[in-house]
Amino acid sequence: MLFPTTDFAIFFAVVFTANWLLNPYPGPWKLFMTAASYFFYAWWDWRFVFLLAASTLFAYFGAVAIHRSEGRRKRLALWVTLVLLLGLLGWFKYFGFVAVNVDNVLHTLGLGRPIPLLAITLPVAISFFTFMAVSYVIDVYRGILRPARPADLAVYLSFFPHLVAGPIVRGTELLPQIRRRRDGDNVHYTEAFWLIASGLAKKVVLSSYLSTYVVDPVFAAPRQYSSLEILFAIWGYAVQIYADFSGYTDMAIGLALLLGFRFPENFRSPYSAVSLQDFWRRWHITLSFWLRDYLYIPLGGNRGTESRISLNILITMLLGGLWHGAAWTFVAWGAFHGVGQIIGRQRRRRRAERGLPLEPTGRWRVALARFLTFQLVCVGWLLFRADTIGEAWTMFVRIFTAWGPSPLVTPLALGAIVLGIATQYLPHEWIRRVQGAFADRRPVVQGGILGAVLLAVTTLGPAGVAPFIYYRF
Repeated sequence: MLFPTTDFAIFFAVVFTANWLLNPYPGPWKLFMTAASYFFYAWWDWRFVFLLAASTLFAYFGAVAIHRSEGRRKRLALWVTLVLLLGLLGWFKYFGFVAVNVDNVLHTLGLGRPIPLLAITLPVAISFFTFMAVSYVIDVYRGILRPARPADLAVYLSFFPHLVAGPIVRGTELLPQIRRRRDGDNVHYTEAFWLIASGLAKKVVLSSYLSTYVVDPVFAAPRQYSSLEILFAIWGYAVQIYADFSGYTDMAIGLALLLGFRFPENFRSPYSAVSLQDFWRRWHITLSFWLRDYLYIPLGGNRGTESRISLNILITMLLGGLWHGAAWTFVAWGAFHGVGQIIGRQRRRRRAERGLPLEPTGRWRVALARFLTFQLVCVGWLLFRADTIGEAWTMFVRIFTAWGPSPLVTPLALGAIVLGIATQYLPHEWIRRVQGAFADRRPVVQGGILGAVLLAVTTLGPAGVAPFIYYRF
């Protein structure tokens, strides 16, 4: 069930009404919200609700076992739980990738093809709710959380606004909100409507246009397009994936606000970053912090020699790339950012030793750093979007060698790309003022503005709505 559809609008109207009617009754509310979230998830394929239920049961019983154990038994309970949770993710997401590559190696060695190649359907959202379950049991192990009640944990892992594409909300952030009664008189309606409207505009208009008319044609047949068209397609994909994913996040946060919940921020103008390190502090923030707290720091973090720290960074980014998909292109994308992080860290260390600012200063230096960082990020997106590493290399080479007419580069395409990047440079104070002005209007005026926005989105958007890019992860 996609957010920008009539089906979801009807679903949410029912859920919104029941949410506030049942708010004074915690038990029935949790039962209803879990059932509604499972219904939302079953809309794609009802069979995978059993996978979500299994992850919830593993997390619940694992956390209880961890909490009741000490010493080696506690560590054993943690590892068993992690193996069960990550085993589900590994089977559905990575078995085919591993099997194909091992099978190819054995065939090359003359050992035949002994590994069965199974067609396994990838469940929507498995990466997101698995990471949430993993963070929950690790937080119980660390003593940050106590085991949640079954009903609370079921709502936490299945809550539909974040279920299919994040943000990755931690137990410390969402479980306390589930346990307490929400105040219907203190709901930030205007902020929620603003987020939902902006998310719709990003996804339905900007992302869909760039995907349909610029990105998909070029990536489908790059040898048919000129250097400038390929460059525009790469820039277009950078804007498309930002508009698509941040648009989903905006809608998810807005929908949660209407139900009385607050989700963490997931994007902070990522294309205004001055370095790759800065980019990852702004892009998919909840995943970046998850990788830092549950992978990078346990590996050793910033402790040890510079070689060890660089290895920790590289492993973290490689696994972060593999989390996005079971393909060598995602591994290469993770490696690209890992090497970029290592180089950036060495550069910052040298500047600190010389007493220089860690980040560029001055208008022109900052502007140059932002421009170069965006181009590096786009090189990464080329690896991310291409079907194979060979195709990515072909497109990269053609940027410099395939000069010729570029009919795909239109003023509208250029305007869409510029708009997607320029909006990230708007001062936050301006946005807050516009939000404040909207909040100060009478409900009738607010309704008229929202109606106009919806009409514009419907008019400018395509006939159908494509699934969000991150649904595949």
